[in-house]
Amino acid sequence: MFWGNKTPQASEQDLTRTDSASKNDPAASASQASGTAWLAGHLHHLTPEQDQKLQEFKALCAEKKYYTPAVERADGVEAKPASHDDATLLRFLRARKFDIEGAWAQFKDTEDWRKDNAIEELYENISVDSYEAARRMYPQWTGRRDRRGIPVYVFQIRHLDNKAVAAYNSTMTTGTPETHKSSTVPARLLNLFALYENLLRFVMPLASALPRPNPETPIVTSTNIVDVSGVGLKQFWNLKSHMQDASVLATAHYPETLDRIFIIGAPSFFPTVWGWIKRWFDPGTTSKIFILSAAEVEPTLTSFMEPSSIPKQYGGELDWSWGDMPNLDEPSRELLRGIEQPLADGQKRKDILKGPVLFEGDHLEVLGTVDGKERRDIVPIPKTQASVKSEANAADSTEKVAPNGAEAKVEDSEKTIDEVAVKVNQLSVDEMQKTVAA
Repeated sequence: MFWGNKTPQASEQDLTRTDSASKNDPAASASQASGTAWLAGHLHHLTPEQDQKLQEFKALCAEKKYYTPAVERADGVEAKPASHDDATLLRFLRARKFDIEGAWAQFKDTEDWRKDNAIEELYENISVDSYEAARRMYPQWTGRRDRRGIPVYVFQIRHLDNKAVAAYNSTMTTGTPETHKSSTVPARLLNLFALYENLLRFVMPLASALPRPNPETPIVTSTNIVDVSGVGLKQFWNLKSHMQDASVLATAHYPETLDRIFIIGAPSFFPTVWGWIKRWFDPGTTSKIFILSAAEVEPTLTSFMEPSSIPKQYGGELDWSWGDMPNLDEPSRELLRGIEQPLADGQKRKDILKGPVLFEGDHLEVLGTVDGKERRDIVPIPKTQASVKSEANAADSTEKVAPNGAEAKVEDSEKTIDEVAVKVNQLSVDEMQKTVAA
């Protein structure tokens, strides 16, 4: 009965159940993101106690031979970087509320998992075709960022029908890298691992190099718009394991990489689906998931993102559709000019190169394989006016951050988030119910 074109109207009971399933308040969340409170526990925004925990955690990991500190020359200049940067270690500490033993257990499990599955080699050697097939099955980066500089991903579930899933599964027999032919891990999971590596090793470093309100703190999270409109209960059920793979992997080995998830287009039966989904996440993650009514979508998204960074189908101005390569803003395009591709017939904008790429600060590394042959190109990243300014702002901001992570000044762009958050809060219950019912 859920496969028809029309979704049954939501009753007051349905709305109540949805509300009770997710009590997270998008207006309160937008208000929290408007200042610097969201940076608590992040690099350069640590309390003295948190900073002490970080030092103790690094010492423990070094003692256990899972972390190598940076090597400095006599003049204090870094001669060799640490095996893991502080921002990465802090993700594990935040995931365990700065409990050192808990963070160590998860960090060790993750490092062992990365070694056992040769994750870095996987990302370097996955075929471009396999990578692209996987990219079309999971959340996709739009090429844009929110007001804080966090990359925005979109996941439109209705496209993952039986035909799409079958076509994706058919690629599993030929796309496994030579380095992983003997792996006992299913090919679909290997491909998913590669997508997470792209987030950590390409998108986040790129976002960290771009101008934003708090350049002293690296970007280590992503924001996701999950569009469940037009999806029937049967399709949700069929995709349960597909979606669960991603959530379980993120919770176990990529902790604290999620900023927020905005679920839009929820049908009347969604409380049932939410009952499954919330079991896949820990309470900390579920607190970051917001189920938006139709009336809340535009004001909530615009409280976090500029209209130019919101796809048109969600009330914004961005020309981006499911399956598209990222539609980069100009600062991103300047840094990635070296991997832009020529315009194809009918294209209005240039795409960047498909497949795995590393962002290494002053250069890009093009990886992956095409027809069994390795891609190994080094592409210099130009020093743009924006990137130079971003680096200068990062150094300046680091000096000005107070010990407890508080800042005396809120930027104008941050104030905008708070102002729009008030508008979200002002939406009447009657208006939301009418919109959802429609």
